[in-house]
Amino acid sequence: MYASDLRHESVPLQDKLKALYALGRGRRIDLSFRPAYLDLLKAFGNPHLHLPPVIHVAGTNGKGSTVAIMRAVLEAAGRRIHAYTSPHLCRFNERIVLAGLEIEDSALEDLIDEALAHANGAELTFFEVTTALAFAAFARNPADILLLETGLGGRMDCTNIIERPLATVITAIGFDHMEFLGNTLPAIAAEKAGIMKPGAPCVVGPQETSEIYPLLKEHAKKLNVPLFLHGEEWQVTQAAEGMEFSFEEEARLYPAPGLAGGHQIGNAGTALATLRTAGIELPERAVREGLKNASWPGRLQRLSQREKDGWEVWLDGAHNGHAARALAAWAAQKEGPLHLIVGMMGHKDPAEFLAPLLPYIDSLTAVDIPGEPGAVKSGDLLERLGKLPIPVRSCNDPAEALQILFKTQAPGCVLITGSLYLAGRMLQGAC
Repeated sequence: MYASDLRHESVPLQDKLKALYALGRGRRIDLSFRPAYLDLLKAFGNPHLHLPPVIHVAGTNGKGSTVAIMRAVLEAAGRRIHAYTSPHLCRFNERIVLAGLEIEDSALEDLIDEALAHANGAELTFFEVTTALAFAAFARNPADILLLETGLGGRMDCTNIIERPLATVITAIGFDHMEFLGNTLPAIAAEKAGIMKPGAPCVVGPQETSEIYPLLKEHAKKLNVPLFLHGEEWQVTQAAEGMEFSFEEEARLYPAPGLAGGHQIGNAGTALATLRTAGIELPERAVREGLKNASWPGRLQRLSQREKDGWEVWLDGAHNGHAARALAAWAAQKEGPLHLIVGMMGHKDPAEFLAPLLPYIDSLTAVDIPGEPGAVKSGDLLERLGKLPIPVRSCNDPAEALQILFKTQAPGCVLITGSLYLAGRMLQGAC
């Protein structure tokens, strides 16, 4: 929980979000279904028992993109879609989408007031209380499908109170949040696999290593879960004119998703495999239209409004090694010089993040994340990176760092990355 999560252009709403955070009194994250959380759900009328059909999504990277693609395809088919994602980039409302639209300020304020009244001073984490009020919003508004993203892990995540999902999804698994989920990929995978439910199909997206597959298969077998693994029950590959998607020996060509980066082909395949396993009938027109129109801000997003003649400026919220490797595959295809502007949170490993990108970049500028006390200062970030074989500098302000590159370097490409909080501040125009 960081300062950026509580920022809102509506001062009354910002104050109410701060009141929600104060319920936790700085409590450390506790991955369990605590009595206070269960009591809050009960006070709301147990909304988690009255939701539209749920597709539950866990994973280290790609959760949000997979949700965005599923949402785009379903909405292109005329379905009413709720969605729950986190964190947000610019305003809290992004986390709760009701029938295709971000929750309105007035509705959010009312739900927060209700949550505060129900909580009656009980000690609740910010994610516990916001998940409970989101469930209330989803239960009270009709929709065809709820796309539900886990917050942290899966097994004991607040969202895993759902008992009978339509389907579950496990996207790419990598090293992140090890202090909560474990220090090995099998341990992390076991936490993600905790969202599997008896009888509900589970789709597993492309993975960097096959070592987690036996664990997922064993877990699925114990619960009688139909498992659909990438590379076995379904495949997706990049094609000359888009992507080829194969499901149970049936292959079709589709347009590439509207999200930049080769890794999004895998996320698009995961989305399509999930919709197929969930038994959702979709017109081919809607699938193609949804893929092309899918949007997920802050993920290899081109910032045309920030560009100068001859320059490209890209923004991505990647912040761990797995995501950095996906960025490196994109960077390897770029022509001309590539300059990195990096800001990171203090608990991340900057050396691990930079290592895959280093062969493809011509300079690095470390920056602060304005207004975020949890971020590492630019000078300290350079110290943690150590000696690098490329020119480096530090700059307090990301916007100023961009202007310095424009003035001192030949036109090329800039990638601003390292944190979703930095991405959010850039999109807000706060830097």
